[in-house]
Amino acid sequence: MNIKSLLLGSAAALIAVSGARAADAVVVAEPEPAEYVKICDVYGSGYFYIPGTETCLRIGGFVRYDIGIGDREGHQDVDDVLGDGTNDTYHKQARFTLKTWTGQETELGTLKTFTETRFNFKDGYHDDAGSSTSLNFAWIQLGGFRVGKDESAFNTFNGYAGNVIDDTIVPYGEFDTNVIQYYFDAGNGFSAVVSLEDGAGVNTIDSYVPHIVGGVKYTQGWGAISGVVGYDSNYESWAGKARLDVTVNDAISLFVMGGYGSDSDFVDPNTGHSFFKLWDGSWAVWGGASYKFNEKASFNVQASYDDGKTFGLAANVAYDIVPGFTVTAEVDYFNKDDSDWHVSDDGVGGILRFQRSF
Repeated sequence: MNIKSLLLGSAAALIAVSGARAADAVVVAEPEPAEYVKICDVYGSGYFYIPGTETCLRIGGFVRYDIGIGDREGHQDVDDVLGDGTNDTYHKQARFTLKTWTGQETELGTLKTFTETRFNFKDGYHDDAGSSTSLNFAWIQLGGFRVGKDESAFNTFNGYAGNVIDDTIVPYGEFDTNVIQYYFDAGNGFSAVVSLEDGAGVNTIDSYVPHIVGGVKYTQGWGAISGVVGYDSNYESWAGKARLDVTVNDAISLFVMGGYGSDSDFVDPNTGHSFFKLWDGSWAVWGGASYKFNEKASFNVQASYDDGKTFGLAANVAYDIVPGFTVTAEVDYFNKDDSDWHVSDDGVGGILRFQRSF
């Protein structure tokens, strides 16, 4: 075989292989247009447009782990596994909370929704131990009109009692309820609310007459003055709270709140408190302060006392390990003197909380 024949044969083989590969070539489809999520900054950070709509959505929540010890925050006198005595031990709870917010501008004002669902796991020394799920918020708001599952305006309108974990050593009102509300913003710092509420548990309304809450507030750069009044339709009784918030500077904020109720003659703890006046006796007072050491650490304290001779004190230090991850260590103390509502008792407890918020 000469060189000419070898070259011709090789060329023929290459042409055959190339033809086979061309016959088996993969046809790549044209990519379909992608619709990217657009950021919505009208209602704050974290919102984005739901594709194909004018509705803005935000998804958030937190994962939390609490460790409680002592007289109020831990478990006391627990039967031990061997059955030959009792022990004191931790109370622990893990919680995953999922929140959603939506917002959309309409010809009747801003249309909003908010939901909060909590998934809990508690240790085994309470009747409510184990896994549980609760829907804590699920409301719709158009302009100032709100309907759905919320917390009572008796608490939300003028604020919770301080930045401590255990802020209800002296309780300041029930929370869970269905509502029909109207919020009014008069401008210049003035606002008001009227709320028709169903109550919850033993304090759910037993007729077509709702519980009623009304409140007014004046807010400025230095702080706020607010007041709420609640009418319990079951007991036909009322209770009110007034509050003063003061922002001293960027680091220090203070508050004081007083409550008074008309049904102080009731002494049975199961039936003797209205939906709004959960403190003992006619009156109660709460006060507290927050101090920011720096961008990462803060100190919070709250003291409370009521007509039933219950004193509460709670203090904590909260520290941001990294953005979104906060560790809080709190110490709580309560003291109850003999009164018509309880015998004397006192104790100290503590909570260590780990929380990742997103």
